[in-house]
Order: sequence, then C-alpha cells, then structure tokens
Amino acid sequence: MTLNESRPLAVVTGASSGIGYELAKVFAENGFDLILAAEDDRLEEVQRELSRVATVDSVQVDLASEEGVEELYHYIHTATRPVEALALTAGVGAGDEPRRQGEIEKELDLIDLNVRATVHLCSLVVNDMVRRNRGKILFTSATLAAAMPITYQVIYEASKSFLRSFADAVRTELRGTAISVTTINDGDDPVAVARESFAALMADREEVAPV
Repeated sequence: MTLNESRPLAVVTGASSGIGYELAKVFAENGFDLILAAEDDRLEEVQRELSRVATVDSVQVDLASEEGVEELYHYIHTATRPVEALALTAGVGAGDEPRRQGEIEKELDLIDLNVRATVHLCSLVVNDMVRRNRGKILFTSATLAAAMPITYQVIYEASKSFLRSFADAVRTELRGTAISVTTINDGDDPVAVARESFAALMADREEVAPV
C-alpha cells in the first residue's frame, strides 16, 4: 500500500466508467488519494490516468458477489489511513426490452450489485467511520426510477427506490454524528453530475438533483 498519508482517502466503486469514473477524477483533482473498484479491465487504465495527479490503488473485483465485497473491504482495511469519503456508484442499469422468460439470473445479479453489495460495503465502512466519528458517504439513486415503475425496468427501478430509502435511513441513524450522507440523483451529463455531487458531498448536503 503506497498511499500518501498526508492526503484524505476516498473509495469509489464502479470507477471504470460513468459517474464513478468522473467522480474519481474529481476526487483526484481535489486533493484526494484513491482506492478504486470495478470488475472490468478498464480499471487499470483509469488507475494509470489518475496516478498522474494522485496516488491511486485499484481492486478489480466482482462486487455482485459477497467474496468481492469482502476482498475490497480487506484491501480498504489495510490502508495506512481511514476512509474519508465512500462513493457507492457501482451498479448496473436495465435495457428497454421486454422481460424474457429465463432472465431471472440476470435480474438477481442486478439486485446483488445495486442493492446487496451497496448495503454490505456501506455497513462495513460505516462501522469504521462511527468508531472515529468522521466520514462522508455518497449513494447513487435516480429521481425517476426511484419514484415510479418504469416499463421493462421494474427490477432496476426497485433497486434505485431501495437505495434512496436505505440512504435516508442511514442518514437518520447517523444523526448526531460527524458522518454525512449524500444521495446522487443521476442526470444526463456524468461530468456535471460528478462535479455537483462532489461539491454537495463536501458541503454535507443531503441530495444532488439531476443536472
């Protein structure tokens, strides 16, 4: 572990693409060192890119599995300093095709990544934050998907609704501590969403509206 102990540490899941990737860039540009997580090989490319401006470690894991979450947390736990910010942006979307018979495994994988992995990793890291009474947590929801059923995306929208509810509950439970919880409501521009989300996280705002 080669992280610079003089800089705050952020963990970003889903960091190889989309909002996770853009958030990782913003964290690095604003003085954070990083532990990045994603399943695909592009993670190595992202690590090399961001290592030009920050100290970056990466863990290539399948967070849809319990073993993947535990492996990432073990890596986090061996860092030379605690996590200042946890950005839970790993997730999978849904297509616009009708649900087909026999796709239950695909839908369960979506639940495992969007819901179970988020709850599992959050619970592990929050326990550490509570012990030192410090930290920031960023959840990824979606305004429309979390509010109402969407044709052909019923599992996806249910996962986003769960995440909004879970984030609200975690925020309530942590009231009175120095740990803040911010929820992203995604928009059309990942770059703008990431920058607004980072600003909201640093300001301890509860929610980021779509950009």
